[in-house]
Amino acid sequence: MLEVQSLTVAYGGLRALADVSIEVMRGELVCVVGPNGAGKSTLFKAISGTVAPRSGKVVFEGVDLSTTSAAQRAHLGIAHVPEGREVFRSMSVMENLEMGAWVEAGRERFAETLDRVFSLFPKLAERRHQLAGTLSGGEQQMLAIGRGLASRPKLMMLDEPSMGLAPAVADLIFESISQLHKESGLTILLVEQRVAEAMEHSDRGYVLQTGEVVLSGTFEELSKDDRIRRAYFGM
Repeated sequence: MLEVQSLTVAYGGLRALADVSIEVMRGELVCVVGPNGAGKSTLFKAISGTVAPRSGKVVFEGVDLSTTSAAQRAHLGIAHVPEGREVFRSMSVMENLEMGAWVEAGRERFAETLDRVFSLFPKLAERRHQLAGTLSGGEQQMLAIGRGLASRPKLMMLDEPSMGLAPAVADLIFESISQLHKESGLTILLVEQRVAEAMEHSDRGYVLQTGEVVLSGTFEELSKDDRIRRAYFGM
């Protein structure tokens, strides 16, 4: 479904990504892990079209997206739930979800999507008329994911969904993502610093360091690598 081919991105002459290639098959949950500054969020921005690469390309469902704007990529079925949630704080929960449904596929099936979002996150149903800015951090993350789902995406990219959340709330978010993937078959690309949890819920993973892919494989394969065991599992 998604192919990132030899992608290089630079900011002010400094390379954030260097010849990065990853692949996501339809129906997979794939994680991208690594330390701060590894280039994980930059990778997502390049895929969603908010950052232009210096070289390489992004191919989605066989289409080269080199000349496709970020808005057009959303219409093609790519949803990007950004780091830091970025909900519309002065709008209600319902208004945020409606904003997510601005693409054609989202508008056509909004009622159906709303049922799925409220089933996945009952707290959002309880707070549907509440301003997003008054929600807790965990509830805002639920809303950000729900807003992404409202576009009826083919590929959902989740950037650091556990950031700033208490461990119990982060666990709930991970379980919800896993449930969403298993029940709907939605293709998910996940960036996360909680490496063990991300890998455990994923079909495959890529490890980024200083803008380069240094390892890739299944959870079982990566967990056997001594570098991963030392750096992320404390072993």
